[in-house]
Amino acid sequence: MAVKLSQGLKQQQNLMMTPQLQQAIKLLTLTHMEMTDMIASEMVENPMLEEINPGDNSKEDYSNQSIEQQAKETSSEDYKEETIVSKGEDSIDWQEYVDSYNSTSYGQNMATPDFSEAPNYENMVSKGMSLAEHLEWQLRMEDLTEGEWEVATKIIHNINDDGYLSVSFDEVIEECKLEREACLEILEIVQRLDPVGCGAEGLTDCLLAQARIAEERSPLLEKIIKNHLTDLKNRDYKKITEVTGVSEEQIIETAKLLHNFHPKPGRLVSPADTHYVTPDVYVVEVGGEFVVQVNDDGVPRLRISKLYQNMLNQVDSEQNKEAKEFVNEKLKSALWLIKSIQNRQKTIEKVATSIVRRQQNFFKKGPRHLKPMILKDIANEIGMHESTVSRVTSNKYMHTPIGMFELKYFFNTGIGGKNGGIDVAGEVLKLKIKELVENENPKKPLSDQKIADLLSREDVKVARRTVAKYRESLGILSSSKRKVK
Repeated sequence: MAVKLSQGLKQQQNLMMTPQLQQAIKLLTLTHMEMTDMIASEMVENPMLEEINPGDNSKEDYSNQSIEQQAKETSSEDYKEETIVSKGEDSIDWQEYVDSYNSTSYGQNMATPDFSEAPNYENMVSKGMSLAEHLEWQLRMEDLTEGEWEVATKIIHNINDDGYLSVSFDEVIEECKLEREACLEILEIVQRLDPVGCGAEGLTDCLLAQARIAEERSPLLEKIIKNHLTDLKNRDYKKITEVTGVSEEQIIETAKLLHNFHPKPGRLVSPADTHYVTPDVYVVEVGGEFVVQVNDDGVPRLRISKLYQNMLNQVDSEQNKEAKEFVNEKLKSALWLIKSIQNRQKTIEKVATSIVRRQQNFFKKGPRHLKPMILKDIANEIGMHESTVSRVTSNKYMHTPIGMFELKYFFNTGIGGKNGGIDVAGEVLKLKIKELVENENPKKPLSDQKIADLLSREDVKVARRTVAKYRESLGILSSSKRKVK
């Protein structure tokens, strides 16, 4: 069998993901705080970068390049290195600068410290106790033997942030020297510590531990917790009445005591991770219209260090080729970072401005007036790709007169517009469903189909399954479980 081989040339275009282009794309996805941290790190690593002092009006300010040049779509063509590397020479007198620096006397210019400006140490935030530390601190007040202390600490160090054992109790005591009954007594001691209920394997045990130390101990409440939590969740008071022989009214009153209990007691002590959100853009009202202001707070104005530019010009390429290549590489990296920061800020401004322009009624009248909007709408308006808009809106926040919102919040597909209906955003549909449920008759709660029928009166025509989907996302039970029997 003969095989025919042929040779030929084929020309095709490929997008080369250079490290610089990857950095520019990554910069778009960073939050405001992450970006400022990254810039600070780059300034430490790259001596070419220099922050411009507020009073410096130098003409060598690379951060004040023409904004129009930075507004284009991010692509490999926009970020060719040779287009952003400066070829000009600096007129700085290196020797004069060095002499000036060396002649500076620290003894003459050192300022006397002003202790009135020192921080007030009483206002500093100290690290709070962890849950394990808090429980151990209380445990030391108990009169425990060495073996009992070993069991107790093993239990404590297997308790998660919610207050529950992260492994089974049998696994905790496998390596302990005490008998199971003795270990159970230690477990009860741990569960009585503050916050009460920590160390339980499940919700039932956790609530029972809290019920046993209540000021007014209720045998009925303990029986309900132990045998009827599911019935209580489903509001099936009739079934509980049949088993316990207690009136429905008394069961309802007893069940109200559960509101004083904590299903996740560990959260009362465990220091929660606080995530601080810094807005990337501010929306302010000017003359009845809402406009965007990009948050530049904490973003340093950067330029290329004159010292190192001059060093680059003075280094003899023949004698010190490696040094020249190193400085030249740092120069390119610095210029690229400056350009990428400008591009990021301008892109965020364009996306945010387009969102605000389309959602004026939202900012004037509130969330109920949020319009359906998708990434493609913004991408087409500002002339960028949808993926770029997606990166820009990821983990970016907008501070508005009515609250703080993630940019992704504003993107919702239209719902209810079929068969002649009116399109509404998903968030608006949630608000409408929540409002209908809050105003329903508890003895005759609205079914999903009934909610769909009521929405259709407002020309929002949605299917029953769509209502069920959004109801469940709101954490609202079905009508049969909401019904007060």
